[in-house]
Amino acid sequence: MATNVLRTSTKTISLIQNAKKLLTRTFTTKLTEKQLEIQQSVRDFTNEHLKPKAAKLDQEGKYPFKEIKKLADLGFMGACVDTEYGGLGYDYLSLALAVEELSRGCASTGMLLSIHNFLYANLVNEKGTPEQKELFLRNFTKGCIGCFALSEPEAGSDAANIKTTATRDGDYWILNGKKSWVTSAIEGSAVAVFATFDPELKHKGIVCFLVPLDFEGVFRGKKEQIMGVRAATSCNVTLEEVRVPNSYVVGQPGEGFKIAMEQLDQARIGIAAHAVGISQAALDTAINYAKHRIAFGKSLTRLPSVQDRLTEMSVMVETSRLLTYRAATEVKTKNSAMAKYVAGRNAAAVADHCVQIMGGKGLSTSYDAERHYRDARGTQIYGGVSDVQKRLVGHFLLKENGAL
Repeated sequence: MATNVLRTSTKTISLIQNAKKLLTRTFTTKLTEKQLEIQQSVRDFTNEHLKPKAAKLDQEGKYPFKEIKKLADLGFMGACVDTEYGGLGYDYLSLALAVEELSRGCASTGMLLSIHNFLYANLVNEKGTPEQKELFLRNFTKGCIGCFALSEPEAGSDAANIKTTATRDGDYWILNGKKSWVTSAIEGSAVAVFATFDPELKHKGIVCFLVPLDFEGVFRGKKEQIMGVRAATSCNVTLEEVRVPNSYVVGQPGEGFKIAMEQLDQARIGIAAHAVGISQAALDTAINYAKHRIAFGKSLTRLPSVQDRLTEMSVMVETSRLLTYRAATEVKTKNSAMAKYVAGRNAAAVADHCVQIMGGKGLSTSYDAERHYRDARGTQIYGGVSDVQKRLVGHFLLKENGAL
C-alpha cells in the first residue's frame, strides 16, 4: 500500500514538474554578449557616420551611398546571410538591433538596411537555390542593393489581387505589369517580383521571381516625393514583356503568396525596430532640449507636465522595444504584427510629444524634432498598414483560443 502511494506521489511530482517546464516562458530581454557587441558597434558607427549627416541627407533627399557601402564593408548588408555567401550569419534579433541603432541616427539608412535584409537578402538566403544564391545573393552582401516588389496600384494590403502576369513560354516566363513603392529600385540591382499565372486562383496562382533590374523591358519610374525618410528612394517599376528564365523562380509556381507573407512577417520585425530607433531618437531629443531650456525660472524637466510627457514617451519606447525583441526571437505572424502595430503607433506618439515639448522649435526644420515626426508617421504604413496589423493580431488571438 505504502509502495503504491509512493509511486503515485512520484508520478504526480513528475507530472507537475513537466507541466511547469511547459509553462516556463523562454523569452528573455537579456542580450547575449555577441548581441551587445553588435549593438554597440552599430551605435558607434551611427554616432560617427550617420547622426552628423542625417539632417542634411533628409533635406537634400540624398541616398546614403557612402554609408551603405561602409555597412556593406562591415558585413551588415548580409547580416543574416550564410557565411559561405559572404554574410555574417546573425539571427533576426541581431539584425533588429542594428536596424534600431541605425534608425536612431538616420531613419532613412535604417529603413534601407532593414528592407534589403529582411525582404530581399533573407528571402534568397532561405529560399533560393545554390544557383540563385550565386547570382542574386553573393554580390548583394558586398554592396549591391536588393528590392522587393509586391504592391501595385490596385493591390496594396490586398496582395492576392495583384495584376502583374506571368505567362509560361518554354523555359522562360514573360512578365507584364506595374509595381508600386519599390524601395531602392532606382539604385538596386535586382528585385523579387510577385506575379500571377492565373488571376482566378488568387493567392494560389502567385509566383515569386528574381529579376535583374537591368533586364530588357524593366523600366524604373521617378523617385516618389514623400514626407519622411527622404534620403531613401521609392518608385514604380514597370515590366513589359520581360523574359525571365524558369531557373529564376523562387520555390514553385503557386507558392509566391506564401513566400511573400513569410517575408512580410520578417519585414515587420525590421520596421518595428526602425520605429523603435526613431522613438528613441525623439526621446533623446526631447530630454536634451528640456534639461537645457529654462522656463519659469527652472529647466523644463522640473515641470510636472513635461515630466509626465517624458515618462509616457519612455514607457512607449520600452514597450515597443520589448515587443520587437520578442518578435525577432519568436518569429510568427501574430508577434511581428503586434510589434509593428504598437511600435509604429508609439513612434508617432513619442515624436508628437517631442514636438510639443520643444514648442515652436519643434516645428522648425532647423531642429531634429520635426524630422522624427515625419519619419515616424511612415512606420504605420509601409510593410502593412496598422489597421491590417491590428486585424491580424485579433485573428490569431481568437484562433489560438478556439474562438473563430
